[in-house]
Amino acid sequence: MRMRKKPNLIPRMERCQTVWVQEPERWKGVWRRQFKHADAPLRVELGCGKGQFTIGLAEQNPDILYVAIERVPEAMVMAMERAMQQELSNVCFVSEDVAQISKFFERHEIERIYINFCDPWPGKKHAKRRLTSERFLQLYDPLLQLGGQIHFKTDNQPLFAFSLEEFERCGYALSEVTYDLHADGPVGCMTDYEEKFWGQGIPICRCIATKIGEMTLSEGETEEKLNGKVIADFTE
Repeated sequence: MRMRKKPNLIPRMERCQTVWVQEPERWKGVWRRQFKHADAPLRVELGCGKGQFTIGLAEQNPDILYVAIERVPEAMVMAMERAMQQELSNVCFVSEDVAQISKFFERHEIERIYINFCDPWPGKKHAKRRLTSERFLQLYDPLLQLGGQIHFKTDNQPLFAFSLEEFERCGYALSEVTYDLHADGPVGCMTDYEEKFWGQGIPICRCIATKIGEMTLSEGETEEKLNGKVIADFTE
């Protein structure tokens, strides 16, 4: 997402201290306790943009804790302001790259992950950068509970086909697969982009991938090495 630099960005973010997590690595394993939702399911959106999707879910589900990750602060500040305006206590925001996710969550801490309209990274040489690629799934998998789910939406059909193959190859069970989610009218909370696409008649693809076992790393691979490789992919 490319956005204009906002000259008042820092003071705006500082006014959102109650929902802005500035040192997420310190919250690893204790997110529920920090937000006083001890028994709540923990759900994470990767790349929340301006926050319409996460805010909508948090409003509808006050007993679920949502963590939204967004690396573009100019977008995230608008999401945080939405949460502040609506006085939501079950949602918080992290301004970091998804490649760092292993530093923020404990094993099996997450019940659900949402990936909405991520960059398709066209071209085979960039496939490993896609948030639904095997390399990223290997990052998410230890953090997801057994039976946990990844909910994925996109308007990009080649990316969707690629993602379905990756989910199945990595041992996830697929369900609710559709190439036109809103064919009979709007379904569930939409992102800002999704609402725009739907208004233009662009079909939205969606699926749910459920974790039914633990992924195994290649021989000689470790989670630390994998994390380093994912980060390096985005700095090469």
